[in-house]
Amino acid sequence: MLLTSMDIDPSDEAEFNRWYDREHLEERVAIDGFLEARRYVAHQGSPKYLSLYSTESFDVLDSPAYRNALANQTDWSRTNIARFKNMIRAVARITMSRGQGRGAALGILRLRPSAGGEARLRAALQERLDPEQLDGVISMHLIESDPALSKPITDDPSAPNPGAGRLVRPDRWHACERDLGR
Repeated sequence: MLLTSMDIDPSDEAEFNRWYDREHLEERVAIDGFLEARRYVAHQGSPKYLSLYSTESFDVLDSPAYRNALANQTDWSRTNIARFKNMIRAVARITMSRGQGRGAALGILRLRPSAGGEARLRAALQERLDPEQLDGVISMHLIESDPALSKPITDDPSAPNPGAGRLVRPDRWHACERDLGR
């Protein structure tokens, strides 16, 4: 799974949303190995925009087809990508899923266990997080980012890497009308 989030200046939001809905999501889902793209907008907080791209495997996010798409952006894409603020890009494995279905609202909590504590945290979450016990929650998933693949797509090696950094922050998004899948 690829997770991206960003803010956009309010004066650029209409153009950004047109680009994302009419070009970007469709381009990504057309890449071999991309299964679907889902887009969310925060009710409050930052970053305001979140997209989740499901893929067949991690390899898809380092494949020649994906690299080719990144290297050959349209002018419209380059213009909008240059407007991203507070960008987070995380490539992650889904390591735990509980419950069935997908809702229209999404809550995310980013956790960073201490070194060597990953298995203990996974076990605690598996034991304690049960959507059947929580009204209004239909499924829960643990996704674990890969720091090497989560780096920003940039030619600047000193660019920050918030997708792999330490941060704990809950955010809430609601789904946009667009859910592209194969």
